[in-house]
Amino acid sequence: MTTITSLPPLRPSTTTLGGVTTALVTPFTADGALDEATFTRLVERQVAAGVSGISPVGTTGESPTLSSPERERLIELAVASASQLGVRPRPTVVAGTGTNDTRATVAATRRAAEPGADVALVVAPYYNRPNQAMLEAHYLAIAEDGRLPVVVYNVPSRTASNVSAETLLRLAGHERIIGVKEASGDLDQLCLILRDRPRGFAVLSGDDIWTLPLMALGAEGVVSVASNEVPEQMVELCHAALAGDWSAARAMHVRLLRLFRANFAGAPNPAPVKAALAAMGLAGDAVRQPLLPLDEALRPPLLDALREAGVNVRPLAAVEA
Repeated sequence: MTTITSLPPLRPSTTTLGGVTTALVTPFTADGALDEATFTRLVERQVAAGVSGISPVGTTGESPTLSSPERERLIELAVASASQLGVRPRPTVVAGTGTNDTRATVAATRRAAEPGADVALVVAPYYNRPNQAMLEAHYLAIAEDGRLPVVVYNVPSRTASNVSAETLLRLAGHERIIGVKEASGDLDQLCLILRDRPRGFAVLSGDDIWTLPLMALGAEGVVSVASNEVPEQMVELCHAALAGDWSAARAMHVRLLRLFRANFAGAPNPAPVKAALAAMGLAGDAVRQPLLPLDEALRPPLLDALREAGVNVRPLAAVEA
């Protein structure tokens, strides 16, 4: 475990974001410990698929049920695994460091900087229900003292607080607040952000299903759940959109639409995507309580969605065995 002493120099805020950043799952062993070997293989698979970034210990990574040492270890492994394949530039490591405690988030962000994370993904504080002035102060404190560029993560369905367009645009004026993962599902808010953001401030969809619509409006990419399963297809979708090949982008969006929906059907994320990875033979489906694995009765539609997306999966009986 790292400490917050002997910090590296402040990282510049010139990091660019775009394309596909994968919101990585956290695999567990049968006894509930981190499965480091599987995590490393999953990161290597993402790098080989050509994703632009990887994001450990976010929502999909089950950060609320990870201890601080576990989160730090996963960030360290993500940086090391993404670096060892020799791909240049290596994918940007966007480390989840957000909590509902500003001091704790600053400390977590500093610790993430030590092994070489490039950016901090900071979720809006949950449970406390801060108002807009409080949200602004929270993010400014992390930008000033956290030692990493910051991406705001706005997901009101999980936090019960929305970072408004007006608040976000003020935050975007800070040189080390470099983007937003927007999962509000509020098109009016998203349009205002895309219209009025300063140059260089990245807007990333926080929902796979919104990737194409938002990129058509000028967003740079997505922090994706589906790219755990289909990284090459998500890269193809985003590359087509960034190139203005809307016909190809639409075709891939339609091909993946059923999977986008299945990943959030029947249980909270990441239970469905872990069930999918188990069917693909890539990882186990264990989640930490209070989550439970996806019900068996809900797995056949998920497997059908994977097949429609072009994934070869084992028959359900083989998965259960």
